[in-house]
Amino acid sequence: MSALLRGAVALLREAEVPAPEADASALLAHAWGIDSATLSRRRLFDEAVPAEITRVFAELCESRRQRIPLQHLTGIAHFRHLELQVGPGVFVPRPETELLVGAVLDELADHHGPGRPFVIDLCSGSGAITLALATESEGVDVLGIEREPAALEWSQTNLGRVSLGESTVEFLPGDATTITQSHPELIGRADVVVTNPPYVPDAAIPRDPEVAEHDPAAALYGGSTGLEIPALIIAEAAALLRPGGLFLMEHGEEQGPGTRELFDATASLRQAATYPDYTGRDRYTVARRAASDGC
Repeated sequence: MSALLRGAVALLREAEVPAPEADASALLAHAWGIDSATLSRRRLFDEAVPAEITRVFAELCESRRQRIPLQHLTGIAHFRHLELQVGPGVFVPRPETELLVGAVLDELADHHGPGRPFVIDLCSGSGAITLALATESEGVDVLGIEREPAALEWSQTNLGRVSLGESTVEFLPGDATTITQSHPELIGRADVVVTNPPYVPDAAIPRDPEVAEHDPAAALYGGSTGLEIPALIIAEAAALLRPGGLFLMEHGEEQGPGTRELFDATASLRQAATYPDYTGRDRYTVARRAASDGC
């Protein structure tokens, strides 16, 4: 096994795959139908890999060498405690978005209003944020809004794979930039609105082929500066929130100041503040809807 993995790592490293060791191990475990702990035990004793598993592993490594995303090859994206099914047509959730979920959970833990907290996740994609919130917070109602049919199919698949406990989840087809027009009954109802919108500038093609060639463009590009689509979503979020409700939005590392300006330009969002990701770079901004638009 050791020689097989060394060869795979060399192949992936030559193709400039960002994490060749981790990816080679993940692909071998997937080909073998075992988890990472079992693979580690078998690797410790340098157990021989069956010929058929070796063949499947070689095919997977060749696909990864061509920079097909690891998550598309294994069919799984890990997000917080969830194993989400993903593939072509849906954005692969990123680790930094887990921080956004944590911030929402902190807000929900302080919820003392009447009734159950209600969260709207705009641009819900695979359902990562929606399902993490519903499974990690007891008794919350979460509505995911997603425009793209392929992404909605993935989110519905993932919904069927989790236990919600006392929480509820619904995924609704809709455009996050015009949701208050198509669903006016949602206006003023949300305790929290959260979004990881498309925010990459149209001309800023991501350097990683996994992103540029495999993540859907609708989930990436946010206009000429990257903030045109987020600006429309910010206006929608302000309308969806109840007075005192919290809005949280992920964005690019250089977009914190521009995002705060957009928040401040609304009639009702106040006290905009930007928070960093694991690397210390600006990653998401939050603001609270004022008690009334005149305050």
